Amino acid sequence: MRKIMLMLALITAVIVPIAAQSSSGEKTVEEAYLQSSLESLIIKEQAYSDSYDQKLIALQYIEEAIKNGRMTEDIRLALEYLASEGSLIITRSAGYGKPLNNYPDIRRQACLLLGNFKTVEAKDTLMKIALADNEPTVVAAAIRSLGQINIIENDDVTQAIAYIINRFDVLMPDNILAFESLVALENIANANNGIKDPAAIRAIMKIAEGNYITLVKQKARDLLDKLKKMSSSSSSGSGK
Repeated sequence: MRKIMLMLALITAVIVPIAAQSSSGEKTVEEAYLQSSLESLIIKEQAYSDSYDQKLIALQYIEEAIKNGRMTEDIRLALEYLASEGSLIITRSAGYGKPLNNYPDIRRQACLLLGNFKTVEAKDTLMKIALADNEPTVVAAAIRSLGQINIIENDDVTQAIAYIINRFDVLMPDNILAFESLVALENIANANNGIKDPAAIRAIMKIAEGNYITLVKQKARDLLDKLKKMSSSSSSGSGK
């Protein structure tokens, strides 16, 4: 906590005078760069710390930065670290090799925030997390963000989502994960005028007929109907 207070004092001591110097209310390039650098420094210090509380504060800073349009490379890298720590990135204690910093709620929130970065790097990280993490809430968040980013190459995202649906359907059907998968697939369909991946279609059918609550099964049926209409419309258009 002392470290956090020192960092806050540092940024306040530098940014407040800068704000006072800008009589027009607009920052110079140098001032904006300094503020961004200090913000990145604080976020990195907190994100890479071993403290759960500092990681939470880092996520709060990141969320505020994203809301204000400050989506820097450093922030993306910090989010990727927070989303991966505990699944892709394993930190172990020196004495007994016990895994440290395994915080599913931190990973989940980081995955959701990564959906704001429409980059191949963010997409690739989220794909790896969705396939590797064992926490359904984290996987669901990663899938949701993949649907928001909507960068697809050779059906890689739809095939990954289909694989995950099948994996959890066999082990432990999860309503939230299934629903978020359907939302992601619907976003992909809307942006690409349908889904042609047979594995994804079969996965949606599995949810529609599977051991899920009525709301989720109906969402799957509605999506199948929507995809059929998209396919018919596409076929009619190409035949003209």
